Amino acid sequence: MAVQTAFGGDRFPNTARLSNAQAGNGVSTHVADRGAATERPALLTITTTVGATPTCTYLIEGSADGTRWWPAAYADPATPETASVAPFDITTAGTVQRLLRPGHPWRYLRLTYSANTAVTNTADVTIF
Repeated sequence: MAVQTAFGGDRFPNTARLSNAQAGNGVSTHVADRGAATERPALLTITTTVGATPTCTYLIEGSADGTRWWPAAYADPATPETASVAPFDITTAGTVQRLLRPGHPWRYLRLTYSANTAVTNTADVTIF
């Protein structure tokens, strides 16, 4: 597992790839590092391709040290002020986005895929 640096900045956002066409269960191939910029918001984008009877459960996880992980708070773009740490499912092909709000104390970010049946995931996180 490689750590992908994605420090947000004064001039532009920066993106790190968590998974590239990853199938199966387990943690994302890569971990994003946003540095000490915990006051910066982030945008998680998951793009899926699917086979027959697709389903996959996603848990967004944050860590202060890259060793101990916990569910990271996120919001759906349709309800940006409603935070959740619950796993969510995707059952179709397409693109899903989750807002990662500023001020939460994670430096490192990863996804955990579970109950994956016929879903291939590509995931990116953009730090602003």
